Amino acid sequence: MWLSARSKAQDLAAELPVPIEIRPIRGARRLRLRFDEVRGVLKLTCPVRTSRRTALAWALDQRDWIDTQLARALPAEPFVPGALIPIEGRETRLVWDRSAPRTAQLVAGDLRCGGPEAGFERRIATFLKRHAAETMAREAAEFAAAAGTIVTGVTIGDAATRWGSCTSEGRIRLSWRLILAPPEVRRYVVAHEVAHLVHLNHGPAFKTLEARLFGTGLAEAKASLRRISPRLRRLGRR
Repeated sequence: MWLSARSKAQDLAAELPVPIEIRPIRGARRLRLRFDEVRGVLKLTCPVRTSRRTALAWALDQRDWIDTQLARALPAEPFVPGALIPIEGRETRLVWDRSAPRTAQLVAGDLRCGGPEAGFERRIATFLKRHAAETMAREAAEFAAAAGTIVTGVTIGDAATRWGSCTSEGRIRLSWRLILAPPEVRRYVVAHEVAHLVHLNHGPAFKTLEARLFGTGLAEAKASLRRISPRLRRLGRR
């Protein structure tokens, strides 16, 4: 039994993007988490009777906060000529060519853009957001048809901590940064939000629908999003 509990705790720790140190403190009444930027580790303090598994499960629930701290601590990756960025999970080089069209275009594994160099970053971001909007609107309609519901609108944003959200009126809002992730990761988030149009909770019926919409590999897609989300939030920033 002890070995099983330890194994489960190790599995939970593996889902975190950086190492974690857990320190029980006598007299502590609640769990606290902070990120040590110098050492690159999470530090969690907790009441003495808190099990390691419970502490790790709580830490995983703070994943959005963790990702935000990592994105702030690690170097930003601006959209500059010569940079490598993922587009649908494939590393793509950004190329500025004065003679090329101003509208960015994918050409032989590069994202090429012309016009004045001063507007290069803005035009790259415009291309990515448009590509994200078109791709995810199409995928949302696909999942909605399979779920027997209707999406009344899909908008693109850049929320600090959430990859997607929806309303009871059938509107979905998604982060444009998902177009940088591999397709299965992006489609997981879209399927997740469409499932919420039917079930506005995380109960068994929601989980069953989410799994049916996405298909095989749901757990792997979730894990991939957790792993790459810090970098996704750093891309396109200075």
